Amino acid sequence: MHLLDLLSPGRVLAPGPIPGKKRLLEKASALLAEGNPEVERAVFDSLVGRERLGSTGLGHGVAIPHGRSPKVGTAIGTFLRLSEPVDFGSPDGMPVDLVFALVVPEHFSSQHLMLLSQLAEMFGDANFRDELRAAGDSAALHGLLSDWQASHPEAH
Repeated sequence: MHLLDLLSPGRVLAPGPIPGKKRLLEKASALLAEGNPEVERAVFDSLVGRERLGSTGLGHGVAIPHGRSPKVGTAIGTFLRLSEPVDFGSPDGMPVDLVFALVVPEHFSSQHLMLLSQLAEMFGDANFRDELRAAGDSAALHGLLSDWQASHPEAH
């Protein structure tokens, strides 16, 4: 499974300020649920439950909140570049401004780990993080994410 298979252009956003981690997870859940309130609640509960186990902040201003839910039939993701960083409890203490939220069906064990590995590789690239922060709008962000995937075929 490719990262871009889970990421439609409509789920790549550079929203205005989001006041805190809880509101950020609510925004991500709404995007991942695509208008279904029942799925939105289940996704939010899954993301919050995972955060209670330990922060999904990677460091360098990046977080990958993720979870599993029986309410989704396939893996789905959303990317947000925040205009104002949010405290995410990251190991390096840096607030987060780049967020890739992911939810997968409950039975996605190896696929879930593979996607997280791809995301960690992507966001481990300091130049790529800088490009995302400098991108002008949501379309430019989606283009950068697409270009990264195309230039890293080993991540497929």
